[in-house]
Amino acid sequence: MVASEIRALFAVASRPEVVSLAGGMPYVTALPLDVVGELVADLVAKRGPEALQYGSGQGDPALREQICEVMREEGIEAGANDVVVTVGSQQALDLITRIFVDPGDIVLAEGPSYVGALGTFAAYQAKVVHIAMDDQGLIPESLAQTIYALKSAGNRIKFLYTIPTFQNPAGVTLNEVRRRQVLEICQRAGILIVEDNPYGLLGFDGEPLRALRADDPEGVVYLGSFSKTLAPGFRVGWALAPHAVRDKLVLAMESAVLSHSTFTQLAVGQFLATQPWREQIKTFRELYRERRDALLSSLEQLMPPGCSWTRPGGGFFVWMTLPEGLDSKAMLPQAVDKRVAFVPGTGFFSDGGGERQMRLSYCYPQPDRIREGVRRLAGVIEEELRTREMFGTGRAPGHAGVDTPGPDLA
Repeated sequence: MVASEIRALFAVASRPEVVSLAGGMPYVTALPLDVVGELVADLVAKRGPEALQYGSGQGDPALREQICEVMREEGIEAGANDVVVTVGSQQALDLITRIFVDPGDIVLAEGPSYVGALGTFAAYQAKVVHIAMDDQGLIPESLAQTIYALKSAGNRIKFLYTIPTFQNPAGVTLNEVRRRQVLEICQRAGILIVEDNPYGLLGFDGEPLRALRADDPEGVVYLGSFSKTLAPGFRVGWALAPHAVRDKLVLAMESAVLSHSTFTQLAVGQFLATQPWREQIKTFRELYRERRDALLSSLEQLMPPGCSWTRPGGGFFVWMTLPEGLDSKAMLPQAVDKRVAFVPGTGFFSDGGGERQMRLSYCYPQPDRIREGVRRLAGVIEEELRTREMFGTGRAPGHAGVDTPGPDLA
């Protein structure tokens, strides 16, 4: 476990004068906070002794039923008995890794991949092998070739970790044809898929995509969370797993924390039972669409030639590639000095890649602040390009190890 080298800079970046395009923090102000307060007060008044007591290691039964209703939005038909409630989907990922991974085992993951997942895999001494991506998500041919090469060399592949919808950090989405191909490849190879899907209901156009888990109940462990569709402060996520894996998850959960917070589970359940949660998600979608559009239009207008970026159809993030010769991590101190922050791309690779990339988040700042942040960032990049022309290409020291993320990198 390696402490993030950029945390100190983010302490500076949290100042109000800095436009942060870094952290993936949901805009919880869009919630009806007065209603949430009333629900919590009512919960304590009417069910206080139950809400403040220990609970089941698997999670509240009523909430697990409600989670199944939420997952039906993505084509998943499942029983509450196969759901395990966790402390956010991050804990679900940790438990899955604890169950399956021995030191030296291989975990396949998209390149780039979620920094929190890479930190978890590193903590359990797994070796992460990245699978190439493009604007349509993970490339099935690259997946098949990598599996063949690793197995031919005698390596143990424990699972494929993927965020197929509005991926963090790239913002891209695996299309329907590739979803079928990925499932078929992993089925033939006997490889479990861990599908992490915190953003699946936050698409900006059309209905939610069908989850991988919907088409392969036995070969996919599905991870979900209310952090992006309700509020991260509740810290309520879940894993939907085949029976044998479910039993191990419950044991691992009890070993880690005895039981999840009954209070937060009942609070989330109360919100789902009494409030129009689909309309609340629609509100978030419209808000994030406006901010995505502000970011993309500002990039088009202000970025110098040689920059390119993804165009997400939902979620929180845009993945930008800098002109040849620039290094996003080396550029970050100058950016913070100019009062704008981003996450360098190196944090999203376990093998030292991502020097020319950065993740830009549009979920939290207001649209006018996003546009100002892009203006400042464009100025920093232009200054770096002038410096390169004068003095040649410079590189920061190579990225070593996997950053252990804080909430500001989520």
